[in-house]
Amino acid sequence: MPTGPLFLQVLLETFTLFVLLVGLFGLVVPVFPGLTVMWLATLVYALIQNAAHLMTGWDWFAFAVITLLMIVGNIADNIIIARKMRDHYIPWSTIAVAFLAGIVASLFFTPIIGLIAAPLGLFLAELRRLKNRDDAINSAKAYMIGWGWAFGARFMIGVTMIGSWMLWAWL
Repeated sequence: MPTGPLFLQVLLETFTLFVLLVGLFGLVVPVFPGLTVMWLATLVYALIQNAAHLMTGWDWFAFAVITLLMIVGNIADNIIIARKMRDHYIPWSTIAVAFLAGIVASLFFTPIIGLIAAPLGLFLAELRRLKNRDDAINSAKAYMIGWGWAFGARFMIGVTMIGSWMLWAWL
């Protein structure tokens, strides 16, 4: 098996791209930190490149852009979902129940169960609070619409992160 510098560089770039894609497609799961996973892949790439004395000022600039994208994406994600629910006057306590249900279900079962548990938790909390099934369903719909918009924003940021890394790595 070849172990020359070019082979190792190709291996590093292939692994980095693989982790970037895992992070991107992991964004489907609300509690999976896809943007953070993507950023960590670029951090490892930068550290390895730096250890090999291959990082230029422009490379560090590209890494800084990716870092800012990750931070903005993670903040925007929570703001979009919470804002959509708050537009429907859903209290913070109910929002917390939904997020907690999604996290716990994802940790103890699968992320797909977490996808179901979050809006179900919100529905049950709203049903208990409002004592009206239709209003509770509308609240759950608001959560799902907010999640959809947040996913779209995170996905576009993730694609931009991959594009930035490709420019950095391949140009």
